[in-house]
Amino acid sequence: MGRTMRVSDSVVIKADALAIWEQVADPRQMPRWSPENTAARTQAPARPLEVGEVFEGSNHRGPVTWVTESLVIDSEPARRFAFTVRRIGPRSPVLAGSNATWSYDFEDLGGATRVTETWTDDRRRWPDWTAWLFDRIVTRGRSFADFQRLNIHRTLMVMKDDFEAGH
Repeated sequence: MGRTMRVSDSVVIKADALAIWEQVADPRQMPRWSPENTAARTQAPARPLEVGEVFEGSNHRGPVTWVTESLVIDSEPARRFAFTVRRIGPRSPVLAGSNATWSYDFEDLGGATRVTETWTDDRRRWPDWTAWLFDRIVTRGRSFADFQRLNIHRTLMVMKDDFEAGH
C-alpha cells in the first residue's frame, strides 16, 4: 500500500475572505496559528507575498528545530495562497529538494469564509519504505500524513478562534 500524499481539512470562519487571505499570505503571521512554525522572514515589507517571492520559516517539533526556504507558487487575493518548501536544514535551509507544498483556499460564504488547508508530500522520489521509516522517526511513530492531519486541524481551529475574536 502506498503512502498518503495529500491531507486537507476545512473550517468556516466568521470573517471576510480578503481579511483572512491578507494575513495568511504574509507568512510572518503563521506562528500565531501553527503548532510548529515559530517565525518567518521575507525580503519584502509586511504584506501578502506574491508569486515568485521567497521566505524562510523557522520551525520546531519538541527539541528539534529546523529552517525552511519556500517559494510562493500561488497568491490570489481572497481566493488562494500556496507555497512549496524547496530547501531545509537544521540552522539554515541548505538541503535542496522537493519537500512539501502547502496551500490555503478561501471560499466566500457571505459573512463567513471556508478556509481549506492542504499539505502535499512532494517527496515523490523517496521509496515508500524510506519515507515510512523517516516519518516514524521524526513524528514519533506516525506517518507524515497522519501527523499533518492533526497539525492542520490544530492550525485551523486556532485560526478560527483568532479571527473570530477580531485579531
